[in-house]
Amino acid sequence: MTKPIKRIAVNTGGGDAPGLNAVIQSVMIAADNRGWDCFGIRDGFNGILFPERYTEGGVMRLTRERVRGIGHLGGTILGTTNKGNPLHFPVNMPDGSVREIDRSDEIITYFATHEIDALVSIGGDGSLTIANALHQKGLRVVGVPKTIDNDLDKTFTTFGFDTAVGFATECLDRLHSTAESHQRVMVVEVMGRYAGWIALHAGIAGDAHAILIPEIGFDMGKVAAKIREREAAGQLYSIVVVAEGAQPRDGHRELLAAAEIGHAERLGGIGEQVSQALTKETGKESRVVVLGHLLRGGSPTSFDRLAALRFGAAAVRALDAGESGVMVSLGINGVDYVTLEEVAGHIRNVPMSCDALQTGRDLGICFGD
Repeated sequence: MTKPIKRIAVNTGGGDAPGLNAVIQSVMIAADNRGWDCFGIRDGFNGILFPERYTEGGVMRLTRERVRGIGHLGGTILGTTNKGNPLHFPVNMPDGSVREIDRSDEIITYFATHEIDALVSIGGDGSLTIANALHQKGLRVVGVPKTIDNDLDKTFTTFGFDTAVGFATECLDRLHSTAESHQRVMVVEVMGRYAGWIALHAGIAGDAHAILIPEIGFDMGKVAAKIREREAAGQLYSIVVVAEGAQPRDGHRELLAAAEIGHAERLGGIGEQVSQALTKETGKESRVVVLGHLLRGGSPTSFDRLAALRFGAAAVRALDAGESGVMVSLGINGVDYVTLEEVAGHIRNVPMSCDALQTGRDLGICFGD
């Protein structure tokens, strides 16, 4: 028989996303309405692994007063991190080398010692992989999918994506006027890592003329041809949207920093590469705008706010129903649960059959292929 829940914890890991605070708020209130205590772990699992860093404790009691009015705020009141995976924690050795150790048992021990019965883990692929490992070690865990990149498998959408696309689209709207005024090519680099969802949706909504995504290796000559075609038709400017993980068909992906132990590789620089190449091939002046972390900030849209609240409440309902080792999945027809094992280690790329991609092609947008 499953032990009744009295206390749960919630944490946020990976990059921040608009809507995180709404999930935290929803989890806390739904738990409180069941008579459960709710605690927030600071900065991923750092609040447990490094309690000495926090003057008020690495794990805080969440109350209605603490979460009141936070649903519309960007970021996360708990803090987050994309470093120091507890399953592969980097440790400096006396000889100057770095090796990885597994510190996940320390997390299991903390939960047992403090009589916390379950965890709501809010994060992307990396965080949910950690959550799955903790579940396999006996911790009751429910995951909530979070990423502005919209690249998590088994869920229709992730909160933060709509906000990021909306902001990117607004930026594209603004760039049309300055690009047209100066008869320039504007190359706009957006986040998304290895999936092109943000670039695709914002590019179509923002009336871009070319969209380059990781799923389609691009031929720079074809992008340049699109710009020359517009020039010949009297359209003297062009907007090109580039996902940070896009790469030339016969080239390589641009990196700001290679992967290190405990860290993911940092993507970026492809916008500048595309801009320089287009200037060389078309003779037109080109400028680069890198939206970067601007896409992560700001208040969540009403869609993301509602999705986040639904995710949080559904996570608590899952725990109340005795579920563990599952992720809350938001589908077109409602909320469902899928196993963390199905999600961990998998990303959802833009399929070639995607309706949005087909729409872009029907509108004459160039995808570099």
